[in-house]
Amino acid sequence: MARNAAAHAGRTLVVFAIGIAVLFGLVAIGGNWKPALGLDLQGGTRITLTANGNPSQENLDEAAAIIDSRVNATGFSEAEVTTQGSQYIVVEVPGDTDNSLLDTVNRQAQLRFRTVACTTAVPGPCASAATPTNPSADPSATSEPGVGVTLPASPSATPKSSDKAKPKGKSTATPKNRPAFTADDKAKKKQQAAAPSTSASPSESASPSGTPTATPSDSQGTVGASAKEALAFITAPPQEAIDAFAAYTCPSTKLPEDNPSTWLVTCGTDDDAATKYLLSPAAIEGTDLKDASAGVPQGQVAWQVNLTLGGDGKNVFADLSDSMAGSEQQFAVVLDGQVISAPTFNGRIPDGNAQITGSFNKTSAESLATSLKFGALPISFDRDGTQVEEIGPSLAGNQLQAGLTAGLLGLILVMGYCLVYYRGLGLVVLASLLTAAAITYGLVLLLGHTAGFTLTLPGIAGLIIGVGVTADSFIIFFERIRDEMREGRSMRVAVETGWVRAKKTRLAANVVSLLSAAVLYLFATGAVKGFGFALGLSTLIDLAILFWFTKPMVTFLARFKFFNGGGELSGLSANTLGIDRVASGGKA
Repeated sequence: MARNAAAHAGRTLVVFAIGIAVLFGLVAIGGNWKPALGLDLQGGTRITLTANGNPSQENLDEAAAIIDSRVNATGFSEAEVTTQGSQYIVVEVPGDTDNSLLDTVNRQAQLRFRTVACTTAVPGPCASAATPTNPSADPSATSEPGVGVTLPASPSATPKSSDKAKPKGKSTATPKNRPAFTADDKAKKKQQAAAPSTSASPSESASPSGTPTATPSDSQGTVGASAKEALAFITAPPQEAIDAFAAYTCPSTKLPEDNPSTWLVTCGTDDDAATKYLLSPAAIEGTDLKDASAGVPQGQVAWQVNLTLGGDGKNVFADLSDSMAGSEQQFAVVLDGQVISAPTFNGRIPDGNAQITGSFNKTSAESLATSLKFGALPISFDRDGTQVEEIGPSLAGNQLQAGLTAGLLGLILVMGYCLVYYRGLGLVVLASLLTAAAITYGLVLLLGHTAGFTLTLPGIAGLIIGVGVTADSFIIFFERIRDEMREGRSMRVAVETGWVRAKKTRLAANVVSLLSAAVLYLFATGAVKGFGFALGLSTLIDLAILFWFTKPMVTFLARFKFFNGGGELSGLSANTLGIDRVASGGKA
């Protein structure tokens, strides 16, 4: 049995070593061997946003909270978002920032939902409009129509990649790949039970040209005014809107003003940037969106975006889905005047709980969900008033050096004490601590590359505390072994029986540490959140080291006579365990 335990321990050590090799292989693929540092250690970029008008302090604080949720979506980057005075929001982002992050911060993020009357691929009622011309090719062209407002002519129709970085919520012009709104599972079951037929309503029909129509009739008394207006616009947009659609060019270097009370001509984003849209007045405001998330439903493989609408928007959404279901009519999600997704409706959605399905991958689904969830700001900002500047670290370099020196000194003292007190077993402590340090460093590098984790001075403190937590695990385990051996058991037996008792103690202690770390991470902000994450990470590493390295290592070493025979330098001799002194005291 002891031989089987040793063989099992050997296999565990081999698998654990392979896991560490895989970790550093992933780090090597990332190609970055230096941890990303936070604002306090390396500085970064400060972005100052100037609010339009005179917003209330409540609206300013709400906008700051939404921006903080965007830039700290993972909880790792530790960007700092604060308000100054009654008009400014200051965002400080660690490290070198790319254009996409700057655009995320600077985004006005006015989210609205509109019906689609015409697109480049499906012109619909705009089919008879004049062929669009490029304003830059016509010397007399001085404006670019968008929503009945005059915009400066674009010198070029091709936008720079840094002009606008938007989430990839796909809305391709091909109906085959177009995303679609579907009801959630509960709503589907209710509909199936209540309605034996899923045929489209009489008001839904297709024109001879293939353009679907959905003009609400007066008999639909449940259709609200907002939904009626949005539905009527699909088939009968005003002539000025059709003319504006014909004259507009996509891609565009400047977006039209997104006025919710009137129609809008605009473009899509990213791969859809060349698609032109004629949209109705806003049917639903982004403030009615209560929640949005991305995920893969159980038993499926395709990513989808889940959203929940409340307030007046829920009723409008139900009316629109009832009238547009089964057709190819699109309902556009518009962020900052651009269409980020334009799904169709697969069925009626009565409760505001919908799913956007389509050709999503993990990145595009999460990006669309983030834009929906953190999209609606209560205020707008003056783009010309945005200031971007580089800032230095708030802590001097000697403070980082002092923190690292303190951690290294503490590690050396712990190792030295364990070597003196536990002797041969102290080598297990030494190997375990070095392995824990290697895993911690590898995870910090990997998280910095994949999730934007930045190392701050509080985070370093959390990792240093982990050294003490790990050393405590060894002490409890070794003392349990020594207690068992004092009762006359061999080392092989003492390791297994002592492990049963030590395991329960360490699990209880680590669960408390994990709960503390979780509370700090979930409810704190800024550097305290980073400290909580680092503490939780070091606690999990302690558990992994104890279960998959320290215990198998001691079980494996118990095979050798140096330890099992109780040699003087093993740390398990009769003299070290105090057995001789107890015996002498008994004779006396």
